Amino acid sequence: MIDGEIMHVDPETLITEVLKLKHRDYRLIQICAANAGGGYDITYSFGKEYKMVGLRLSIMPDDEIVSISDIYAPAYLYENEMHDLFGVKVKMMSTDYHGNLYRLKNKMPYRKEPAVSQPEKAGAARQSEKQEGK
Repeated sequence: MIDGEIMHVDPETLITEVLKLKHRDYRLIQICAANAGGGYDITYSFGKEYKMVGLRLSIMPDDEIVSISDIYAPAYLYENEMHDLFGVKVKMMSTDYHGNLYRLKNKMPYRKEPAVSQPEKAGAARQSEKQEGK
């Protein structure tokens, strides 16, 4: 990878790519989640000397990813943060706060709800109207 490059990876290849960077003596700098389209982009940033590279996952709200905390121990903090703020499902975290890393008024404030089809929305609206007596 060249300096500044962000390589797109699939959830299935994340661990392999992280291990490659670890074996090349890269350190974990940060993990960032951001809303993107109907899901999330998760960017893992790594550095070595003055070189920085990244790995990016694009996932849907109900997708589950594997923790990298067994490879880079501090990753558990970022992963718990992604879970608390976005609702990202991370399995096999070395330390899992189960949604309690932060004390939040609104649980998962940046969570995107899975896409609902138009017929499902219409059916839910009709059901709501029936319950309200309209």
